Order: sequence, then structure tokens, then C-alpha cells
Amino acid sequence: MSERQILLAIGTRPEAIKLAPVALALRRESWAAVRILSTSQHRHLVQPALASFGIAVDRDLDVMRRGQSLVALCGRLMLALDPAIVQERPDIAIVQGDTTTAFAVAFACASHRVPVVHIEAGLRSGDRGQPFPEEHNRELITRVAARHYAPTESARQNLLREGIADASIAVVGNPVVDALRLQEGVVDASTFASTDGRRLVVVTAHRRENFGEPLRRICRAVRALADRPDVAVLFPTHLNPEARRVAEQELGSHRHVRLVEPLDYPHMVAALRACAFVMTDSGGLQEEAPALGKPVLVLRNVTERPEGVACGAARIVGTDEARIVAAAASLLDDHVAYAAMAQVRHPYGAGDAAKKVVDDMRLRFADG
Repeated sequence: MSERQILLAIGTRPEAIKLAPVALALRRESWAAVRILSTSQHRHLVQPALASFGIAVDRDLDVMRRGQSLVALCGRLMLALDPAIVQERPDIAIVQGDTTTAFAVAFACASHRVPVVHIEAGLRSGDRGQPFPEEHNRELITRVAARHYAPTESARQNLLREGIADASIAVVGNPVVDALRLQEGVVDASTFASTDGRRLVVVTAHRRENFGEPLRRICRAVRALADRPDVAVLFPTHLNPEARRVAEQELGSHRHVRLVEPLDYPHMVAALRACAFVMTDSGGLQEEAPALGKPVLVLRNVTERPEGVACGAARIVGTDEARIVAAAASLLDDHVAYAAMAQVRHPYGAGDAAKKVVDDMRLRFADG
């Protein structure tokens, strides 16, 4: 079995978390020689996230610049990727999800006739403005990918409707559940336990389509919840200055809201285990929380992860202040409503996605 050179590309913290189990599984394969390429789209978050899994970056493109636009980022990526691909000479490239890094690497590698493997393929919200620009990034990656690893049957059906050949798709689950299992218990959940009987609510909000007034409405809803005598809020703020500025203006002075720097992954898992429920516009938390039996209130108008809603683990509440407060109050005050959502569910797989990906890649690429 000949050795194949695999370039595994990572730009953001979620990509690092979700691709870490795949990288670990591939490194146990005699046919696979894995190189980790970081673009540093999330400069200060990628390497610590990988380090929590014992993984180091092999090549760093270092493209992030303060305040640069998505177009500028994409341009810098393309210019840096062209010589990197020539030097690395990969036989296969792996990208994950929907980021600017994933799109740029997929496009550049396909332009060099390198087969592109897309993990977390087929997610669609049906609205190219939500999430933005992630929705159209996924569509563009789909057009150039050679192999599509869909997390769910619903994602597979999306690909089939877009004319993707069934033979090029495999349903494998989402490796974020694998990552969750690898890090569960590394940090004790009691680290985040309340000392005054308040129930912990974990909040994240950073989507570009929520910038401005929608994010302010979210923060005002969080403030109203934190005014209750039975609630404490943990709010890891995003590095994006627009998201951080609004959170600090609206919530920085509230004594029962902890605005903290982005948590490393083991601590984030511990916080999820300790909380009563999650309020988020993040995609990853919509996948992780159900596996821990934590209800999710989705702070968006649409989601490309409908499986969590369909199984009862998540509820879309949008960005209307009153609607958010009412949904959260229902979970806090109605024990039946809470119990109905707070059940361990696995709509995105049971933690064996990386194995399924690698088993499939062995069959498809090992002797190619």
C-alpha cells in the first residue's frame, strides 16, 4: 500500500476541533502521511485548539491581518496557497465546513488538480444571507470537491438535489462529536458550577448577519435573563471586534454576566456539561450540546442544522428580544418543557465519524 501525502487545512478554531479527530485517525494509518496546514484565519485560537489534542501545525501561512475584509483575506489566501501547494505536493486535500479558509483551499487545490475531500458537506440553510458568507462557501466547495462526507442523511439529500453523484457521498456523522468525547472530563465541570444556586446559561453570539441591532437585541435579552435571581450567564466573547464591542457595551457591567475570552476546548466542554442550556448563533454548539443533553436556543432565523430542531434538542428563537426571553423562561420555569429538550441525543453521530472518514478514504485513495 503506497503512502499518500495528505494536506489537512485549518483556518479557524472550529475547523481545528472538528478535524483533530480525523488527523489523529489518519496518523494511525500506514498509507497516510499527514501535513497540517494552518492559514491562521483565527491566529491565536487554532494552535491552542490543536494542542489540546496533541497536534502541532506543520506549515503556517500567517495570512490574518487586523481589520482585513473577507475579500482581502481570500486574496491573501490564494496568493499564499499557490506556492504552498506546489511545495507540499499533496495527493489529497481535506477541508472542513464553510469558512473562507475551506473555500480558498478547496478552490486552490482543485486548480492544481488535487482531489478535495470535504468534511461536513451538504449543510444548507436555504438562505445565502444566513449564515453569511458560510452558506455560499459550502455551495462553492461542493462544486470542486471530489469526495463529500455528509454528517447526516438530510445533508446527503441536499447534495443529491444539487446534482452531486450519490457514489461520491458518504454519510459519516460529524467529527465534532468525536472531539467532544476525546475532551469530555479533561476539565471538571465543577469549574463552572454556581456557588449561589444560580443556573448557568452559556451564551455565544458572533455571526456577521447578527451584527448591529440583532446582536444588541440578543444582548438585551441576555441582560433580562441575568436580572433573574436564579440565572448566571457565561458569555465567551468572539475575537471579532464588532461582536465583542456590542457584548461589552450591553453586558459588561452586569454582575451576573461573565464576559470571558474564548475558552480553550476542554474548558468549553466543561462549561457545556455544567450549564442548564445554551443560547447561541454558533453551528458547532448546535451539534455538541445535544450529545450532552443540553437544550439549545438558536439565535438565528434559520439553521443549516435542522436535525437538532427535528429531534427536539434545539429551538430556533431568532434575534427578537421578547421571543428569546420567553423561550429561555420556559426552560427555566417549566420542568416538563425543560425535560423534553434536555435529553441526550445524537442527531450528528455517536462519536465515530473520524473512523468512518478514514475507513472510506482508505478504500478510495490508499492505492490511488
